Amino acid sequence: MGTGWSSAALLLLVFAAPFDPASQAQRGEADSNSTVTIRVHVDRPTGAYAPIWSFFGADEPNYIYAANGRKLLGELATLSPVPVYFRAHNLLTTGDGRASLKWGSTNVYTEKSDGTPVYDFTITDRIFDTLVAEHVRPLVEIGFMPEALSTQPEPYRHSFPQGDIFTGWSYPPKDWAKWSKLVEVYAKHLRNRYGAQADDWLWEIWNEPDIGYWHGTPTEYDRLYDLSVAAIRGVLPHARVGGPEVTGIHPGRSEAFLRQFLEHCAHGVNAATGGTGAPLDFISYHPKGSPHFVDGHVEMSLKTQLEAVENGMKAVASYPEWKHTPIILGESDPEGCAACQGSQNGYRNGPLYGVSVAEATMRTDELARRNGVTVEGAVTWAFEFEDQPAFAGFRELAMNGIDKPVLSVFRMMGKLGAGRAGGQWVKTESTGALPIARILGDGVRDAPDVNAVATRNGREVDVLLWNYHDDDVAAPPTAIHLMVDGLRGNTAKAEEFRMDELHSNAYRAWLEMGGPAHPDDAQTRELEKAGQLAQTQPEHTISVRDGRTVIDLDLPRQGVALTRIEN
Repeated sequence: MGTGWSSAALLLLVFAAPFDPASQAQRGEADSNSTVTIRVHVDRPTGAYAPIWSFFGADEPNYIYAANGRKLLGELATLSPVPVYFRAHNLLTTGDGRASLKWGSTNVYTEKSDGTPVYDFTITDRIFDTLVAEHVRPLVEIGFMPEALSTQPEPYRHSFPQGDIFTGWSYPPKDWAKWSKLVEVYAKHLRNRYGAQADDWLWEIWNEPDIGYWHGTPTEYDRLYDLSVAAIRGVLPHARVGGPEVTGIHPGRSEAFLRQFLEHCAHGVNAATGGTGAPLDFISYHPKGSPHFVDGHVEMSLKTQLEAVENGMKAVASYPEWKHTPIILGESDPEGCAACQGSQNGYRNGPLYGVSVAEATMRTDELARRNGVTVEGAVTWAFEFEDQPAFAGFRELAMNGIDKPVLSVFRMMGKLGAGRAGGQWVKTESTGALPIARILGDGVRDAPDVNAVATRNGREVDVLLWNYHDDDVAAPPTAIHLMVDGLRGNTAKAEEFRMDELHSNAYRAWLEMGGPAHPDDAQTRELEKAGQLAQTQPEHTISVRDGRTVIDLDLPRQGVALTRIEN
């Protein structure tokens, strides 16, 4: 990773406009030793700014109401005035509420010895009460199968990382009528407890039914969807419902499953109503990357993640009935398992995770425009894990109450569009931006992607810059010549924030204190401070000449910067 930064006068969040590959080749690819020129045209809007980053999720719902979980939810809610959504697995899973890796439970449904249903909302109320209190909207996932309803209940609880995780909770119901009633009672309880707020929530059915999360057929999943949606809509007529949350879209099982589901929702016989088709307000699937540990370092695979993003978009766009239906990327991550550890996942503690999120999020927006579809949200499947050693390598936003560098990237993205409704994307160009076709073909393996996006809202311009490479190896910082056109007057106000090896990096601070597995109170306070977003340039006056300001800065490899200008 690069070290050190030159002074900068702007807070930039910039998404590069597509480049002509031939023109790019004539100029020469940017590398660490050449200066990248980035131009932001604040007087040339390209469309309304609609954030997709404000969605998060986790396997373990019971961590939501843990002290550190509640603290983190509060931080997420304050990232920006835009709504933050949280998606959790295991909301209907049987158990006592004790969480472990990839496990959680609520014990909502059990049965008496004669088969009479028993509904208990004690644990689920703690989950939803916490979300609502922290001003986070639920993306309510209907799943998984209660033990008393499972067609194959034993064994029920898994013991990850040992053994098979797809145990009794992953099977279809043995009584479809009881399942429908459970969903109806569940929705009715949530409506009665939270009132009109529930109208703003999102509702979806199950998770990854194309793999072991669902031990039924595609037809049985369609039936589960129909019955569940009918039960929800019977209580909340205006509820926004969707699915199927299949795995990353690559040719084969996942794409076939998505397509049969879309066909069913358009033309199939509805198992609940007997009519044609089923309500579908959003379409969801999971694009994931595939990092490896090569020659002593982590090598990311942004190509794999973005290929899955675009393949899903193409599948959706191929159906006239669904082309304009919003897409939610229900888990959009550099790899597939937040609770897994290993050398290939060593990037999670430091800046590489953060810059990869910025790159993937902004390139997803670009792919949506390229394919003529709408992405409503991209869920980052990362939250926090309780009672683990410090920086143990899990994919998480914070560790025992200490924020990881990736969270500061979300803080910077939260400032885009001035952090409120009404912002506009503005035209941005970078000589260091790799064409999206090249990333989809080869990844980011030779030259880095030195890129940016920018927004304007009223007098405020926000620009996000990043310097990303798939390979986490040392490299000199890249010199950037930033030109911002379309400003007014002779002066403006500017400030800057950063996340890189030296800034907003509690992991580096932890290493410098010797890497204690369990930091004491004083060390924890120091790490909490190091994990906050670093302001590297306080607000100051910059000059504007002929409508333009120019700033020269160095951007380290695996770094992100945000510059904010008030004009």
